[in-house]
Amino acid sequence: MKDSGKDEADCKEVKVVKKKLDWSYSLIVASLVGAFGSSFLYGYNLSVVNAPSRYIKTFYNDTWGKRQGHPINDNTLMLLWSVTVSIFAIGGLVGTMMVTPIGKVLGRKYTLLVNNAFAILAALLMACSHQAGSFEMLILGRFIMGIDGGIALSALPMYLNEISPKEIRGSLGQVTAIFICIGVFTGQLLGLPEMLGQESRWPYLFGVIVVPAFIQLVGLPFLPESPRYLLFEKRDQDGAKKAFQTFLGKMDVSQEIEEALVESRVQRNIRLVSVWELLTRRSARWQIITVIITMACYQLCGLNAIWFYTNSIFSTAGIPTEKIPYITLSTGGTEILAAIFSGLVIERLGRRPLLVGGFGLMALFFGILTVTLTLQDKAPWIPYLSIICILSIIASFCSGPGGIPFILTGEFFQQTQRPAAFMIAGTVNWLSNFAVGLLFPYIVEGLKTYCFLVFAAICIAGATFLYFVLPETKNKTYAEISQEFAKRNKENLPEEKIEQVGDNGQANGKSELEFSSTLNNCIQNKII
Repeated sequence: MKDSGKDEADCKEVKVVKKKLDWSYSLIVASLVGAFGSSFLYGYNLSVVNAPSRYIKTFYNDTWGKRQGHPINDNTLMLLWSVTVSIFAIGGLVGTMMVTPIGKVLGRKYTLLVNNAFAILAALLMACSHQAGSFEMLILGRFIMGIDGGIALSALPMYLNEISPKEIRGSLGQVTAIFICIGVFTGQLLGLPEMLGQESRWPYLFGVIVVPAFIQLVGLPFLPESPRYLLFEKRDQDGAKKAFQTFLGKMDVSQEIEEALVESRVQRNIRLVSVWELLTRRSARWQIITVIITMACYQLCGLNAIWFYTNSIFSTAGIPTEKIPYITLSTGGTEILAAIFSGLVIERLGRRPLLVGGFGLMALFFGILTVTLTLQDKAPWIPYLSIICILSIIASFCSGPGGIPFILTGEFFQQTQRPAAFMIAGTVNWLSNFAVGLLFPYIVEGLKTYCFLVFAAICIAGATFLYFVLPETKNKTYAEISQEFAKRNKENLPEEKIEQVGDNGQANGKSELEFSSTLNNCIQNKII
């Protein structure tokens, strides 16, 4: 009984009590504005080159003819087009490498703001390339836009992860994926012939990029920096307190300051961990392995194959060629609805079921799709079953694998490890993206519709690994997540002295393990 009384006293001491969710409109605005100028542009640039591809190739041919005096040959044209598409991934890799040095100096918010310079420059180059008669400007613009995407897909998830209360960290993290899907859909929509998908208008498809960038430039400066960045990297406790107050919509944030210190195991002489240090750190071994495999599966799971086959499957189903672009909008709409669904249920179901289930369902529908494509001439209804499989694969991807990998990268690592972790995750993401673009045509040429079995195998392997390795991170602090991995890493967390800030502003020393034990007792007593 005495132990129980002591546990309750300790629980009161750390103020871990059941309470309503804390958030404010500033938190929602920060996530929306941040995503609109970042992940939206990434998604938009994935799809925007599809609709005007034949006009861009004509532009390449005409420009080549004016310079050389003869039309471009097919092999050279294909090479230029392949470079135009794939150089986006190379730029993304460069952008990923730039995040850590820029973020260390500028922080999360100002990294996002400065990143808009790349978006605006890329938009101007691509929009003016036709008028200037220079396809090099278009290719360079795609490369610079890739840099923007590489920076955005690292800085934005870090920012959202660090400003979110743990109770809604997953839902707010899914905003990244939702806006990627909205960006893809917007690119499809604006590419319609009635919009900007005409020979005389295709440069404006790239000029539109300045609009989200401008909105972020105008809106984001009025919102606070990440409170954890201010607290741990800038040693600005007053600034961190004000940021917490703004994002959480309350004045008493002493518990959040205290919990943040515990989560990051702060010491006075702490510094950012380099990529090499993180890779060689035993305590982060399985976190890194999990992030690498998750990010690789994110790109290699076969969604690009779906986009490749969509038009031919719709055509086989009897849909007129001129109607296919409008039917294709259903794929973009499915992406958005599935991503929103994931954002709504992620804090109830958790990350693990959505991620493992998403890859598992993708493998199932890939198998069915292989059968329907092989037998599509046997009955008139089979092509429609193929369409259902395509929409099901897209929905399965966007409900879990499409956004959760970015959330997990932020949740697995402590404050000082996070920039290096996102650099590793981003590198795997963009290299896998480039590999798919480079190897996919050969896979399709060699295996035809059976290429989907390769992607089904990748999805099964990813789902199996995550089922056995991935812990549930829903509603857990960073310290608790680290403890989950400490068992697998076969390393005990060090008993560091943590500076906990009390109500009176004084620091109370308590070992991390002692504090974690108190947290566990509080959970068992249902006080949390």
